[in-house]
Amino acid sequence: MTSTTSTHSPAAGPTPRCTIVPPYILEALAASDEPALATHAREALRHDQELRAARRTPTARPTGRRAPRRGDVTTAHGEGPHRTIYDAKGTQTAPGTQVRAEGGAPSSDAAVNEAYDGLGATWDLWSTAYSRDSLDGKGMPLLATVHYGRNYDNAFWDGSQMVFGDGDGVVFERFTRSVDVIGHELAHGVTEHTAGLLYQGQSGALNESVSDVFGVLVKQKALGQSAAEADWLVGADLLNPSVEGRALRDMRNPGTAYDDPRLGTDPQPADMAHYVDTQDDNGGVHINSGIPNRAFVLAAEAIGGNAWEGAGAIWYAVLSGDGINADCDFETFAGLTVAAAGSAHGDGSAEQKAVRSAWETVGVLTAAAGDGSHGAKRTKKSGGRSTAPAPAPAGPTPSSEAQVLLRRTGGFAGQVRERRVAIGELPERDAKDWQHLLAASTLQRIAASTERTHPDAFVYSVVCDEVGCDITIQEPHLPEAIHSLFERTLADD
Repeated sequence: MTSTTSTHSPAAGPTPRCTIVPPYILEALAASDEPALATHAREALRHDQELRAARRTPTARPTGRRAPRRGDVTTAHGEGPHRTIYDAKGTQTAPGTQVRAEGGAPSSDAAVNEAYDGLGATWDLWSTAYSRDSLDGKGMPLLATVHYGRNYDNAFWDGSQMVFGDGDGVVFERFTRSVDVIGHELAHGVTEHTAGLLYQGQSGALNESVSDVFGVLVKQKALGQSAAEADWLVGADLLNPSVEGRALRDMRNPGTAYDDPRLGTDPQPADMAHYVDTQDDNGGVHINSGIPNRAFVLAAEAIGGNAWEGAGAIWYAVLSGDGINADCDFETFAGLTVAAAGSAHGDGSAEQKAVRSAWETVGVLTAAAGDGSHGAKRTKKSGGRSTAPAPAPAGPTPSSEAQVLLRRTGGFAGQVRERRVAIGELPERDAKDWQHLLAASTLQRIAASTERTHPDAFVYSVVCDEVGCDITIQEPHLPEAIHSLFERTLADD
């Protein structure tokens, strides 16, 4: 599905679009009794879905515009970040009008300067702490668009640049305010160029956790905070004062970040005893990331000093090392960090003991298996290929009384939205579309051909017992007409 408002298409490549606001938060806001707030949230969800769908087949930029290479950008400061900031001016067209380039004077627009500074702080962490030249290690330019859409409740990395909305002013403030959010999204680019963690189950939760880890490390380094001084909150600057919460996530105390009538309650578990075994949200990637998040905080605080120099260096060694696989689970990752701590500081060192203890506390490793060889029970690994059934032949047309259960999960926060409805209760056009769709084998063919998952993409499941349909499909793989039918059906609830 391609947006009709955008003239910018992501660069070719496997990087999926990642948004900072969990879709389950936007879904909660979309159901709000406050009309303006609900409208803004629905608009953010709608456009997020369009952009995700536009990435289902990597293609070259149709306008001929390409992401600039390092040699395309000059700076008076020599080696360093290569930043360019654009202004969408309230449209949903990226990149927009260039308003600040590397080394240029500050703008009178706070969002422009916040984006510029946030990209610089992110580049600084990777460069000075880990000797990494930008996200790809090869000097990748850092681009950002501000003032994207109107009251747009999100920020995302589209595979080539950052995009920032201004928020609705009711729940979310402008998204350039939070440097850890900027760092989180850009860290997805680093993960793609290193471990390439699959966005499913435990490897997907590790993907999300890694972004939270390095996002907060960007903030801590910029503020000069030690592990003991840090608040370990993700997105604290985004929430309007009216929200009953501290942030989007609390890495030190998962599950306690917010408890708000509009947002719901923070669903993250703090240990494996409360691990969420679910098919939603690509196996709960945004929820179960709270477990490795907490392990990192425990290790960082036990090691002491600056977290980017202590635990952060150990985590980066694993992320960029040869031992990690794309389908890495919690136990394997934990074992790799224990080994990396031993390599850096010596076997039996205080640092290694701190890392092992952290993973034991959250229940990923047992006290008798600090090397990760006999830790917590692993969930089934996902290799990225759908386990959907083989395509079924066309069947009978369902009756108007046939019940359809449509369920949408996934997104940055994993909010669940669903509707059970009799086909005859839908508007006439939609009822006929559902009958035609369920009588054909289209959904089965799409599900069977799915070979990759997309970070922060929505996942739809369709169940209709009358015709024996039980299918799960990621949103980027849906044709525009089917995607629109799904969204209309959910919106009418």
